[in-house]
Amino acid sequence: FWCFVGLMHGTIFISSPTDKDMDVQLSLVRELLRLFCPDFFIHLDCLGEDALELLFCHRWILLCFKREFIERDALRIWEACWSRWETDYFHLFVCVAIMQIYGEDVHQKGLAVDEMLLHFNTLAMHMSVDLVLKVARGLVYQFKSLTNVPCTLQALYRGDRNFYTQSLPVNVQCVHTNLSPAKAAAQGANGYCPFEQQRITSVKDYLRTY
Repeated sequence: FWCFVGLMHGTIFISSPTDKDMDVQLSLVRELLRLFCPDFFIHLDCLGEDALELLFCHRWILLCFKREFIERDALRIWEACWSRWETDYFHLFVCVAIMQIYGEDVHQKGLAVDEMLLHFNTLAMHMSVDLVLKVARGLVYQFKSLTNVPCTLQALYRGDRNFYTQSLPVNVQCVHTNLSPAKAAAQGANGYCPFEQQRITSVKDYLRTY
């Protein structure tokens, strides 16, 4: 029992997230989409704030994919997340994998926000867990292979030293200083990077701050 309690306490994805926790995780999902699914992200961005809320993704994170896969397949995803293979945030890569695999129709057909929600809801119990896990692992590998990481994804390294190795230096690059004044103001960046005070130039420096 206490081993299970320890497992639950040490797991990010299978908790009861607060609104703040959910906002942080959805923000990371959006940035991963910007990186790995640019066409899908552009479609969301064109639709506006409602689309960027990723309402269909709330259930995935909140219920840990229990409504999206049959029980034995959901358990496989849980075990993959519990293993913390390369990252504590594997569940977010699973979310992005689902959108990469099954989201092509969304941007090709120009689905609206409500149609997009219906599209992903109808996929429940009809997705291939083997394919989703394979793509999610591939995304983790691609992310690990990056030599330049946007500052908006720094949090993926928090508490996880597996991403960083001496043989593969990673530079954290600010994306806020390149924004137009209007967009910076909209994002609350005010033209400067919110991570600037941390004076981080690499993931190694970032890990040292925690």
